[in-house]
Amino acid sequence: MAEEPLLPGRPYWLKIGARLVSAQVLDLKYKVNVNTLEHLATTTLELNEIAVATVSLDQTVAFEAYDTNPDLGGFILIDRISNATVGAGMIRFALRRAHNIHWQALDVSKDSRSAQKGQKPAVLWFTGLSGAGKSTIANIVEKRLHAEGRHTYLLDGDNVRHGLNRDLGFTDADRVENIRRVAEVARLMADAGLIVLVSFISPFRAERDMARRMMGEGEFFEVFVDTPLAVAEQRDVKGLYKKARAGELKNFTGIDSPYEAPEAPEIHLDGAGGPEAAAEAILEKLKADGVIGR
Repeated sequence: MAEEPLLPGRPYWLKIGARLVSAQVLDLKYKVNVNTLEHLATTTLELNEIAVATVSLDQTVAFEAYDTNPDLGGFILIDRISNATVGAGMIRFALRRAHNIHWQALDVSKDSRSAQKGQKPAVLWFTGLSGAGKSTIANIVEKRLHAEGRHTYLLDGDNVRHGLNRDLGFTDADRVENIRRVAEVARLMADAGLIVLVSFISPFRAERDMARRMMGEGEFFEVFVDTPLAVAEQRDVKGLYKKARAGELKNFTGIDSPYEAPEAPEIHLDGAGGPEAAAEAILEKLKADGVIGR
């Protein structure tokens, strides 16, 4: 019901009856050709298309199968940024496996792990165009923190695609899944008491917002490396902009794929300036917020 495609892994609001809960489409099983009823493989859902899908909610809701009770079996999906209705659905049944998984209580907590390390857990989420300077600044920050005896880990976009995300491409759907996986890893590392530096283009606000909601209060720092496209393209260390301009590289952020700049990042850096000064600004913010001592 929207011009923008529905993307698995992207967070939406789901309204069912009087309840409004957070939801994700985990898996599009298949889409249906409305003329022939043929089942077709798909990774996204475009305007007016229909699919069978698995949907995950962040809390339990009362429902019935749509065939039994349309009022408790029908729902709408709402964009979390614009509040526009993007889709509507009918519930067939609940997945039994969802009721068989319980959170295991553990004796060693996040607080005890971070106290052992003498720091507060944090996730520094570096976002910006390719060539903005994200990885360079993140690397300097980690070196400075390591020299001070802090416990850190840097998740770099290119490096992660060599392993964990090697099966993903650069379509919008794959970018959403790319960020979802990395955010889950960052959450686990923060739970271990680490200061996690995440250097990803992460072009969509919805996915950066999803990552933020996974972390504890005050743990997520969105770091916007604000570098003009012309400057990033002039650097073009990897030759990617040249390939994108020549049509050899599709879905490249800033050229034929959009970048949604942060609206209120915790740290806003001038990417055209020096990386050392940018790193110093980040360290000062971490000290001011009590993540590390002065």
